[in-house]
Amino acid sequence: MPLLTRFRHTRATTVGLCERLEAEDFVVQSMPDASPAKWHLAHTAWFFEEFLLGHFRSDYQCFEPRYGLLFNSYYKGVGQAFTRAERGLLSRPTVRDVMDYRQHVDSAMEELLARRGDDAEMQRLAELGCHHEQQHQELLLTDIKHAFSLNPLRPAYQDQRPPSLATAAMPLRFAEFAGGVVPVGHAGSEFSFDNETPRHQVLLQPFALGKRLVTNAEYRDFVTAGGYRDPAHWLADGWAVVESAAAGDSLSQMFGDVWEWTQSPYSPYPRFKSWSGRIAEYNGKFMANQFVLRGGSCVTPRNHIRATYRNFFPPNARWQFAGLRLAKDC
Repeated sequence: MPLLTRFRHTRATTVGLCERLEAEDFVVQSMPDASPAKWHLAHTAWFFEEFLLGHFRSDYQCFEPRYGLLFNSYYKGVGQAFTRAERGLLSRPTVRDVMDYRQHVDSAMEELLARRGDDAEMQRLAELGCHHEQQHQELLLTDIKHAFSLNPLRPAYQDQRPPSLATAAMPLRFAEFAGGVVPVGHAGSEFSFDNETPRHQVLLQPFALGKRLVTNAEYRDFVTAGGYRDPAHWLADGWAVVESAAAGDSLSQMFGDVWEWTQSPYSPYPRFKSWSGRIAEYNGKFMANQFVLRGGSCVTPRNHIRATYRNFFPPNARWQFAGLRLAKDC
């Protein structure tokens, strides 16, 4: 897909995801880890303005210089950022102002892509900007999900119901794998984030994976049976929180249902090198106290679902579309 076409499609998709929202929904921040829909809309515009327009177009007129403080997320190298946990306090700029901001950035970006379409560095950053926005498309939906889940009126993001899951899940069986030395990491010329590289070899002992994901009902039964009260299932830090609170050999549901928690800590691959320049903060500085999730969820953009994609969250994160698959040694 040509870069200009991809840019237009990505930007239109983000706005389209908000068409079902009422004005009041755009400002809600249900917890410190979530962000208002309006902030996601503005931040993704700011990313293009900050990392492309301000550097590749000498004639670019910034829409509102003060927006940098409001809509920078964590890029300390480019300026200060408004406190994440207080983004829901930003009743201004209005939703209309933010939409005008997006249109301003879109027009300038389209001119830039038309003028300097052969600039390799500009193309690299523009492609990153599109993938960055797709990440926020998923975050926008999960943040809306969390906010709506706290409302006693039980508002629905969409009227369409998912297919009925009333039928019993197939029995949980395991598929065995021999292990050995296997390649891990991204290879090829297609886009990838820096945390997916470099490709390297990993030794795996023989193992088995559940052929399907654990269902909500199975997890509920585990909790009801006292699983949460058994210290054998907890690490020390987690148990302290509990106490204070008193088909064939193939695997199904590998991609596109829920992100699957792994036991892999989110750490750099051997010989990892972060991106250089102003985007060096994109991934590397978060490689501590988090775990990797794989596979993609039902709201993950399709081209973000690939075997090498490394999503990551702290182990207490509960508002994403995330689940688990059982694994054991053989």
